Amino acid sequence: MHIVRDLTSSDGDGPREPSAESIDAVRDAEVYFGFGIPKPVFLAARRLRWVHSAAAGVGNALFPEMIGSDALLTNSAGMHAVPIAEYVVAGVLHFFRGLDVAAAQQHESRWDKSFFTSMDTPVREVSGARVLIVGAGGIGGQVAIRLAALGATCVGIRRHPERGTPPGFTRVVGTSEVDGELPTADVVVLAAPLTQESKGFLTAERFKRVKPGAILVNVARGALVDEDAMVDALRSGHLRGAVLDVFREEPLASDSPLWQLRSALISPHISPVSPGRFWPRALELFCDNWRRYDRGEPLRNLVDKQAGY
Repeated sequence: MHIVRDLTSSDGDGPREPSAESIDAVRDAEVYFGFGIPKPVFLAARRLRWVHSAAAGVGNALFPEMIGSDALLTNSAGMHAVPIAEYVVAGVLHFFRGLDVAAAQQHESRWDKSFFTSMDTPVREVSGARVLIVGAGGIGGQVAIRLAALGATCVGIRRHPERGTPPGFTRVVGTSEVDGELPTADVVVLAAPLTQESKGFLTAERFKRVKPGAILVNVARGALVDEDAMVDALRSGHLRGAVLDVFREEPLASDSPLWQLRSALISPHISPVSPGRFWPRALELFCDNWRRYDRGEPLRNLVDKQAGY
């Protein structure tokens, strides 16, 4: 075993450019464990049979050479589900309870109840809200369980609705039915993997279908959203707010209009962060898979390289 000491990145699904130490160490490796796998590392690893990523997303690892190879690819889907789900709940409550307005008033040293007590206030409870969750896997499932416990009705969008309705969801429908679901959703949560099918999922046309005053939460990938159309929807007030942990380009450019919008709650791709909890979960998965690999048994979290997740 060789533990790479050079600095690397855990952002998204790993660095685009690897260290020289990584390339040198992987040349004779049979198994690789990291955040994704940069293409130069994969090309240098002629004996590689299994790649495990500590990230859930595998978009950067699905280059043609990986897809066309016999190497097994596993990910850490589900390991981040609990902290990300709690992040989603926090973001929804931020706007449902008007904390964006409270924070702005605090910065102005202004005591003003009018926003909260007016007849047309958007302040509300989670109970009775309708939440549309795009992606009913590990993350989406944990989101549904938590919001349903607070009284929300959760509807899931998944590629294979025939696989059933997970706990927390009232029902699950296929991706072809999203246009009919958007106009009635008070909250839209994006928790689907980035694939060719999901890329650009929320188009400008679909933003027009979103219920006025709805909240968008994106904990998937920035590429699922038409960012310019989202900015327009926030500026016009069509969206009550957007909770954004991922972006089309990361880091988010300093001149992005999103920084200046009070209705946008921005975080630097930190929704999965859970100090002290992530690595025990991640290592339990890897060590279990190591035993399975050694015995020639099916691996957990095996990625369908053609489907993209």
